[in-house]
Amino acid sequence: MNGADTAWIIVATALVLFMTLPGLALFYGGLVRARNVLSVFMQCFAIACLMSILWLAAGYSIAFGDGNAYWGGLGKAFLNGVTAETLSGTLPEVLFFAFQMTFAIITPALIVGAYVERISFGFVMTFSGLWMLICYAPVAHWIWGGGLLAGEDWSLFSEGVNDFAGGIVVHQTAGLAALVVAVFLGQRRDKSKPPHNPGMVMIGAAMLWVGWFGFNGGSQLAADGTAAMALTVTHISAATASLSWALWERIRYGKASLVGMVTGTIAGLASITPASGSVGPVEALIIGGVAGIICQELCGIVKNALKIDDTLDVFAVHGVGGMFGIIMLAVFGHADWTAQLGGLLVVGIWTLVITTLIVLVTKAIFPIRVSDEDEVTGLDLTSHGERAYDMTS
Repeated sequence: MNGADTAWIIVATALVLFMTLPGLALFYGGLVRARNVLSVFMQCFAIACLMSILWLAAGYSIAFGDGNAYWGGLGKAFLNGVTAETLSGTLPEVLFFAFQMTFAIITPALIVGAYVERISFGFVMTFSGLWMLICYAPVAHWIWGGGLLAGEDWSLFSEGVNDFAGGIVVHQTAGLAALVVAVFLGQRRDKSKPPHNPGMVMIGAAMLWVGWFGFNGGSQLAADGTAAMALTVTHISAATASLSWALWERIRYGKASLVGMVTGTIAGLASITPASGSVGPVEALIIGGVAGIICQELCGIVKNALKIDDTLDVFAVHGVGGMFGIIMLAVFGHADWTAQLGGLLVVGIWTLVITTLIVLVTKAIFPIRVSDEDEVTGLDLTSHGERAYDMTS
């Protein structure tokens, strides 16, 4: 065990959990109407709790157990055989488990943005649990656990997919799953209302930005120069994408909005995620600058051309951003084109098929959508019996 590595990953684990609770919850919560903000908080918080238990029960073993090319098996279910002395590289394995658990928490939580304001809570919980175990955990095994796409003996590609912190594993899977759920849900009854609290959106985005240092810097699993560079390029990409989004918005619409600028921040962070272990600051400038424009354009394409009500643009920001970063690794010569594109294709097909099957099974058990009356009243009151604000004062 290395003490410095262990200390850094303990901090990184806390930072990645901070991304979901409270960062993502505040970011998404500010973007919805006042009558739905608590439902978003509830969805993010409950998903964090459920994923933690399921990661212990089976998720970690499926992703990082000693199985085969396709899954890790159940040999490490409930951390069987793992003690405080067991090592994973230079880290206590229980710490590696905890660090990866925070990734398993935020990935299904990202999907929340696609279905806010109109989905039933029972569906959210059942779908999220099944999706993490059946869709996310196997993909994590394929790329990070020595499986199908990792470049080892049984890999599809000799060099393996280069996905340092989750452009495919986290952002592509969540983005495509968001599209599938949004298609099944259909359009909201009324999409005319703006975000109820842009200040809350900014605060959440700022927390995500800080937490992302653990997300990307921690993925080196060591306290070394690569971790320091990953942290630095993460910051540069986020800053550049924030400005390029705001500038593009100003060119197109005449004004740069706060919500737009901080959405650009998230686009830059998602895009640098897979590349943060390989690129330098100038490459990060390019990635962030382009990401702020292409992710903004994709928001309009999904909503207006495809007519898919991905409410908070999960696919356009996270999905497209993550896939863009994967491709830029090949553009800059840090990865093999065949492996990068092949990884996107394999995981893309897997995610679309498995997510569709999980939605079909789950909606046969729980209604996927609340009633029209509940949607008009708001999910805070109808699903959870609470209000975020006193509407009479």
